[in-house]
Amino acid sequence: MKDVNHQILVEKLATKLSDVAVQPSWAEFVKTGHGKQRPPTRRDWWQVRAAAVLLSVEKLGPVGVSKLRTKYGTRKNRGYKPEKHADGSGNILRKILQQLELGEVLKQETKGVHKGRVVTKKGQRLIIDASKEAKVEEAKKPKVEKPSKKEDKPEIKTEQKKVKPAQKAKKKKD
Repeated sequence: MKDVNHQILVEKLATKLSDVAVQPSWAEFVKTGHGKQRPPTRRDWWQVRAAAVLLSVEKLGPVGVSKLRTKYGTRKNRGYKPEKHADGSGNILRKILQQLELGEVLKQETKGVHKGRVVTKKGQRLIIDASKEAKVEEAKKPKVEKPSKKEDKPEIKTEQKKVKPAQKAKKKKD
């Protein structure tokens, strides 16, 4: 999973989660946080967010809504005042976590003092399958080679005249 392009992986996971993460009717009108000015323009943004949340839960371990709100937050534009962090929508994240739990991709668990959602075996299998597909798709794309740094900047030799200290003093007086 680490050697796969993350964007392609999220897209593949979103297609796999389309039957588990069903977008509610109100989702086309809602913003993803109070720091945002407009709702998302993508039609399948709910599935994409669900895939990203699934990967975040897998990476962060037992995680709750509060930690995910911070992760999916943004900078709030406050006009002439400095920007501040604004948390993401807790309702959206809560509904996505509940849908993933119903699909048996996530479950609630306690590890020591930490409690929250963790990925199940079914969720791990889903992530592994999506990463394999993403790796195959990435291998199909032609790789664009970047030119080496020596080719980027051709050497330009400039000759500098050596000026004696006595000549510098004469120039300053003039």
